[in-house]
Amino acid sequence: MDKVRVSETKRAQEKYKDLYKGTRYILLSNSENLKDWQQEKLSELLALNKRLFTVYVLKDDLKRLWRYRSPYYAEKFFWGWYRRAIYSKIEPLKKFARMLKRRLRGILAHCRYPIHTSVLEGINNKIKVIKRVAYGYRDMQYFFLKIRGAFR
Repeated sequence: MDKVRVSETKRAQEKYKDLYKGTRYILLSNSENLKDWQQEKLSELLALNKRLFTVYVLKDDLKRLWRYRSPYYAEKFFWGWYRRAIYSKIEPLKKFARMLKRRLRGILAHCRYPIHTSVLEGINNKIKVIKRVAYGYRDMQYFFLKIRGAFR
């Protein structure tokens, strides 16, 4: 999104350059989190620039992928989104779509196991605390037993 915004700012006519200033946050934020004046600026910007509008719509559409619980339907949705991104002829968007395609297996795994990084961060921090409290364990089996005991 940001790469397209920067390239479109460079391509814009001189009289519209001021409209692009301060739009990074507005374009990257969720539309429901924007204030009224930011919503107005976003609407004006998207009405003015077709490429930004395309990228913005595809960005919002991609959020739906993370709500699927069925890998079959998630994959079906992804390929539809991917096709639209590739046919958009917007190079940064095409590059991003290809990157997601390479990671599709992991994305689909999220449907079966919807674990977020916050959970993993919490687990890792708890393990660090166990290790610090013990000043290191000589026996790895005992260390793993302590970890298992902490999460029961």
